[in-house]
Amino acid sequence: MAESANRGRRGVIEPGAVDAPEFPSGLNWLNTDRSLTIRQLRGKIVLLDFWTYCCINCMHVLEDLRRLESKYPSELVVIGVHSAKFDAEKNTESIRDAILRYGIEHPVVNDSEMQVWQSYGVRAWPSFMLIDPLGKVFGTHSGERVFDLFDRVISQMIAHYKSIGEIRPGPVELQTEAQRAPDSILSYPGKVLADEEGGRLFIADTNHHRIVVADLEDGTVLDVIGCGGQGFRNGASGDAEFSWPQGMALSGDTLFVADTGNHAVRIVDFGEGTVSSLVGNGHQDLEWNHAPSPLEGRRLNSPWDLHLAHGVLFVAMAGSHQVFGIDLEGGYIAGHAGSGREDHVDGPLLAAAMAQPSGLTSDGENLFVADSEISSIRAVSLDPRGGHVRTVVGKGLFDFGDVDGVGQDVRLQHPMGVAFAEGTLFVADTYNNKIKSIALPTLSTRTIAGTGGPGQIDGDGDQAMFNEPSGLSYAQGVLYVADTNNHSIRAVDLATGQVATWLLRNIGKLVPPPSPPQTLQEKTVRAGSVTVSVQFDLPDGHEFSALASSGLTFRTGNRAYPVAFSNGRAETSLDVFEDEMLHLEAVVYYCSQHRRGICFYCHETRILPLHIDPAGAEGLAIRLGSIGS
Repeated sequence: MAESANRGRRGVIEPGAVDAPEFPSGLNWLNTDRSLTIRQLRGKIVLLDFWTYCCINCMHVLEDLRRLESKYPSELVVIGVHSAKFDAEKNTESIRDAILRYGIEHPVVNDSEMQVWQSYGVRAWPSFMLIDPLGKVFGTHSGERVFDLFDRVISQMIAHYKSIGEIRPGPVELQTEAQRAPDSILSYPGKVLADEEGGRLFIADTNHHRIVVADLEDGTVLDVIGCGGQGFRNGASGDAEFSWPQGMALSGDTLFVADTGNHAVRIVDFGEGTVSSLVGNGHQDLEWNHAPSPLEGRRLNSPWDLHLAHGVLFVAMAGSHQVFGIDLEGGYIAGHAGSGREDHVDGPLLAAAMAQPSGLTSDGENLFVADSEISSIRAVSLDPRGGHVRTVVGKGLFDFGDVDGVGQDVRLQHPMGVAFAEGTLFVADTYNNKIKSIALPTLSTRTIAGTGGPGQIDGDGDQAMFNEPSGLSYAQGVLYVADTNNHSIRAVDLATGQVATWLLRNIGKLVPPPSPPQTLQEKTVRAGSVTVSVQFDLPDGHEFSALASSGLTFRTGNRAYPVAFSNGRAETSLDVFEDEMLHLEAVVYYCSQHRRGICFYCHETRILPLHIDPAGAEGLAIRLGSIGS
């Protein structure tokens, strides 16, 4: 199946010969309420996925793993072993954010010191170890495209081990990080685009799979592109579906969107109010093809950012380590820079090597690229005739850090965003939690905001804190930052150096339909007017939002009673004369008391059965518990 496997003559399954090394004690586990051991998992087929959350190849295999988990829910347990490449990735809280960003639901262990990695002899990300129900290593594999490979072998293993009574069926009960996480107004926004002329800010609300359009002056939400469901659907802008959208580019009333999870570039036509597809069909391109070709039928590979220059839409193709150009008038796409080999090599455009380009900007002559996996900023000639790729700052695949200075002395850590303004190149130094500037042409680099630690603090730039900022855009002297793990947009005033959280207003437009209703225990009341009071309890350290009005709507039969509330209490009188179901729809907005602008919502429906009895109560007091629980 892979680098090694245990199949005897004529394809007969043979047990593994080597005991799978046990997980060391004391490691941090996620997506589970307890530590797991190989011994506890006897009777299951276990698939270890060695990954690091920066890695685009590791992201690509997640869908294959979901398919395997869905097909074999009773026999297979997938465990992610997070063995970090970058220092910032060793932090358990950062891994938790990555789990939530990528929608991972299987257990993950933080192998921050590479102990598990070394015990299994792993050499590359992603790598896999297949363990049989007897706790023996059955086979290994490295690379993408794993579904067909493991599907074939796992089905054979199940048949064999079931026949000898060694399969212990039934799912492993887990508590996922998603079950514990509140719903935020924005969810891991990846990129922003400031439209100075039109007075708008476009926000890629990445994990809500939509684009938010807000007024650049006061933050009022003007429009929402996409219904919020993850998918690949064109049509009216409010009904369209995206999958983890990232970078954007604007031309008049047309917004181009890098629809990363769908491996496509989408078109938002504000004049028509529609979403369509420019190129890509929802499937990853698995070929290294940079020859010019028509857009129709062409596949892409994780497009991460866009930049429009001289009639060409440039695409940072993170999945193939290249930059492509789309001739919008001619209707064709071609490789512009990068051979497709993941490395750090300067030279002629298509001979140079890049590594997961994730951000684009331009000064009109050069395209500047945030080349994330090599912690570098590259300059790419816009003109394809005799152009070159050269390094602005950075050095190689494993040369990273947090060092300001000049040129080759500079060290970054997985930068994902760049913006050119005022003769200066600004960088979202993502894993260093900083915003930096590079003076051109001297290449003098300095930190303008961020202490280096993850957090959310406004104020002077040298005191401000970010949490994996990933996108930048400039307008009117302000640098707008997609502060991804803080679920917020930040604004850096370049004249004063002050950092502020950019507040969204009219946030009621961003709340999706309620989650499925929960039925409460039946209450007995007297016939007639019944007073109903509801108490909302917020999580510790939070307060009700002043940017939106929270409230309840009570419904009995065809009657609706909307009620605002104060300090977490809402009260109304209902006329009840027969047994019926009382529906309570709550829409609550609340924010962190300590992290300004980090806001959440609860939109839930509860059903309360009411029974009429002369001895029943004249009033009801309902306590819903902590919001979102």
